[in-house]
Formats: sequence, C-alpha cells, structure tokens
Amino acid sequence: MTVSRISSRVSASRVALAGGIALSSVVLLSGPAFAHVSVQPQGEAAKGGYATVNIKVPNERDNASTVKLEVNFPLDHPLASVMPQPVPGWKAEVTKSKLSKPLELHGKTINEAVSKVTWTADGSKIGPGQFQQFPLSLGQLPEDADQLVLKAIQTYDNKEVVRWIEEQKEGAEEPQNPAPVLKLSAASADHHGGAAPSASASAATDEKAGHDEKAGHDEADAKKETAAADSSDTTARILGVIGILVGIAGVAFGVLAGRRRSA
Repeated sequence: MTVSRISSRVSASRVALAGGIALSSVVLLSGPAFAHVSVQPQGEAAKGGYATVNIKVPNERDNASTVKLEVNFPLDHPLASVMPQPVPGWKAEVTKSKLSKPLELHGKTINEAVSKVTWTADGSKIGPGQFQQFPLSLGQLPEDADQLVLKAIQTYDNKEVVRWIEEQKEGAEEPQNPAPVLKLSAASADHHGGAAPSASASAATDEKAGHDEKAGHDEADAKKETAAADSSDTTARILGVIGILVGIAGVAFGVLAGRRRSA
C-alpha cells in the first residue's frame, strides 16, 4: 500500500470523526431549546372569555431538580381572576398588584389584578428527565390582544435560576430562553362558552311540541270524522233518491196494470 493511499484514508477518517463530533454537538446543544417552560390552553382561549391553561415545566438539568416556578402576568392587559388548581407536593401563592387604570368587569370596578403566581416545592420536586404541569383558571381574557406573554422564572435546588423572559421577535429565530405565550382565539358570541339549554327551557319546548303534536292529531281526527259524516250523509241522500225513484216506478206500473185489466 502506498503512502499516498494511507494518508488519504487517515484524512477521510479524521473528517468523518470530526463530522460525527460536530453533529453530536449540534444534537446535544439543540435538545434543550425545545424543552422550555410553556403555556398550553385546555380547549379554547377566546378573547373576552375564560380559559383553563397548563403551565408545563420540564427539568433541563441532569444533576439538579426544579423546586420553584414563578409566572408573571402582564398588567397592561390585566386579568381579574387567576386561580391555581392545587398540585400535590407544591404550594401556590397568588400575588396581586394595584392597577394604574381600574378595570371594569360585570358592573364592578377592580383596582387590582393578579401579577404573579409562585409555586414552591412542598414535599415534591421536578427531577431530571421529568416535567410537571401547573393548571390555572384565567379570566376574563382581554378583547384587545392576540396573545398574552407570561414571563416565567425557574429555580433549581442547586440555586441555579433560568429566566424564561425573552419575547419572540417577528421574523427572528426563537430566543434561547423564550417566554411562554398564550395565543388568544377570536371572541365567541358567548364569552362563557356555548351553554346547553336549561332544563326549564327544554321542558317548555318539549311541552309545546307535545301540544302542537296533539293539536295536529286532533285536527286530523276532526277532518276524518267530518269526511266520514259527509260521506254518510251523501250515501243517505243517494239511497233516498233511489227509493223515491223506485216508489214512482212502482206507482206507474200499478196504474198501467189497472188500465190493462179494465180494457
């Protein structure tokens, strides 16, 4: 084997090894970018309505566990109601702030709104390779916004803090630590969602339908009875006419018979 061939094979091996290392580095570095704190609506999150959402928190570290999460709500589009659902092993704290401009809701003036919800581990934690969801009930959602940016801060038990607060710029690549974004859909006719008809309304509808159906049957029966009566009356008249004709024919026959006998 010549020296040139050996050199070529060695160079090819080095290129392949370098390429493999580069590809592995890209995979390892790009993996965590997809595992960030996010907000996911359960069903519809319509403008002017109410919604239930989950704050999804993955653990990105191999040697630490998540023990605290803080989610901040924008006060330029305040929410009068933010209620956390209890999560076993976690303590939730709701913080409110005074509004510079009062909020009018259902005929009431609201001077403060929820600005932050904090979950702190209380007998539990999010370990490596795990995630946790924190449900929230939100309302009333703003009518003049297409989305809500909920900036989050994640704390690990080794004191490391990750700030998920970077907002996505239009046309730009996703930031390294993007803030959770709740997309709002178009407003529905009923802000509380499509409601089923009440029992009384259903009963009234059924009762009306029953009356209408009964009236229809009664009308049909009346028409049948009238038709039957008309038919009977017509038959009686025909029979009466026939009887009269038969009687006249009998009388005429009797007269003719009498005349023949006299002749």
